[in-house]
Amino acid sequence: MPTQFDMFSDDLPIGEVSPRPRGERPAGRQMTEAEMVAHLSASGRYRVLRKIEPLEVVAFPRPEFSLKGVILDTETTGLNHRNEDIIEIGLIAFTFDERGGIGDVTGVYGGLQQPGKTIPPEITKLTGITDEMVSGQLIDMQAVRAMVAPADLIIAHNAGFDRPFCEAFSSAFSDKAWACSNSEIDWSARGFEGTKLGYLIGQAGYFHDGHRAVDDCFALLEVLDRKTGPAASTPFAELYLNSQKSRVRIFAENSPFDLKDHLKARGYRWSDGSEGRPKSWWIEVDEHDLADELHYLRTDIYRYPEADPPTKFLTAFDRFRA
Repeated sequence: MPTQFDMFSDDLPIGEVSPRPRGERPAGRQMTEAEMVAHLSASGRYRVLRKIEPLEVVAFPRPEFSLKGVILDTETTGLNHRNEDIIEIGLIAFTFDERGGIGDVTGVYGGLQQPGKTIPPEITKLTGITDEMVSGQLIDMQAVRAMVAPADLIIAHNAGFDRPFCEAFSSAFSDKAWACSNSEIDWSARGFEGTKLGYLIGQAGYFHDGHRAVDDCFALLEVLDRKTGPAASTPFAELYLNSQKSRVRIFAENSPFDLKDHLKARGYRWSDGSEGRPKSWWIEVDEHDLADELHYLRTDIYRYPEADPPTKFLTAFDRFRA
């Protein structure tokens, strides 16, 4: 009866040894994990995703990375910061340099907090956080302040969502520079077809335990520090550069009602007049695009060359506020 070895033999005559191709592993030795990944990837038929492992916190960060950043993520009971609560916050403090090179992780904090209402079922389904998990829990604000206070930049993947919640939660987040890794990086130029964090992670070759705050922070840090596509710099270097640029919010106040679809198609959004903003359509553009946008409004919308719609200049200290 043939053995398993016989069934995989090359029917060589007894006494002859088949030469082993160069680079092939010796018989009887199991492939290492790295060899298995390389073998599957080289076949062109498989794509191997690697689990993101949290980086270690260092006690003595390298001095050449003199700037301090914080990656932040929140989980909440809903979408409106005015009447919903934070139920989890995750923070990773790290160092970086003036070119946007990421240095060392210097701190990690994750905490749950019991909200003033029952967690809706759809939020539990999305986050995995239940009322039982947050019962009696309180976020350690002393730990949060210790990480946020020295930060030169706070990064969130949807800063327009996270910043209003954080500022309503604690003054520690006010008067800080914020950056949005979703909207302030040209992911499409880097070969990505979407901007959701889970998609970015998967296309970069990773997977992680998503929708828990600290896990999402580590995942974002990994993606930000990985060069992708034809770009010569990392996504974080691009993000840091863009965060330093001034932008302008233009309010198309008193624009003709019948041209609202034109404004909407161009990217304008509607402001209901809350939070001290004019009740009008508005858009945010880079400062160097201001003249072109005003020309569009004066020519195509107002049809009046002296029209002077309200504008507001924004830096990273102003952007993404409520």
